Amino acid sequence: MCGSSNVATALHARDAFGHAGASMDRLERYQRRTQTPLDVLALVTLWLVAVPPAKLGMDTAVAVTLRAALSVVYALDFAIRVALAPEHRRYFRTHRRFLIVVILPATRLVFSLRLLGSGFRRGDLREFGAVALALFLNGATIVYFYEHHAHGANIHTYGEALWWAVVTVSTVGYGDFYPVTPGGRVTAVMLMVLAFTVLAVVTAQIAASFIEQAQSQRGAKAPAERGPTS
Repeated sequence: MCGSSNVATALHARDAFGHAGASMDRLERYQRRTQTPLDVLALVTLWLVAVPPAKLGMDTAVAVTLRAALSVVYALDFAIRVALAPEHRRYFRTHRRFLIVVILPATRLVFSLRLLGSGFRRGDLREFGAVALALFLNGATIVYFYEHHAHGANIHTYGEALWWAVVTVSTVGYGDFYPVTPGGRVTAVMLMVLAFTVLAVVTAQIAASFIEQAQSQRGAKAPAERGPTS
């Protein structure tokens, strides 16, 4: 009788473990499928959530609705993750940071920056450059919305905002255009950090390419210098 009970307990534990493993597999598959699209969504909508609705130059109700739609997307993503997790309550408790993203969609960018890291780690300059370009265009757009109607501002068109962003990222700094609002200046600092990061990565890639070419040339010359073997 005791033996039968032990067998039943073992079978129940095995079934529970198998169910948990299957749930974890579903969660991991869901995360792999949705992580990059959500990261891209956060990148292309950064300007929408980083600028107050009143400054966006559109109907305030439309801006608020769009931002609420983003929060709904992030809320659904978190709800699906909780539902797929083997231990729902534990996953909810240990991943509450995702609730911050639902309330403040702009913070989703922190997770999206992993695209920069993955591009750097894999040496994929196209992915790295695409993310950097998206951040650059967001910076120019955010500065435009903050500045174009601000008192004492000298950036009034999107073209001027793009020119200012190019000058800032290139570290030339002509000084013909500059932000005067706190939001614009914070964005300028972020663009400067982005510029230094991109410059460091590109420099490292160029240096690595030269080293690889030099090693290949030395490897090709070595057999010729040794001459034919008898």
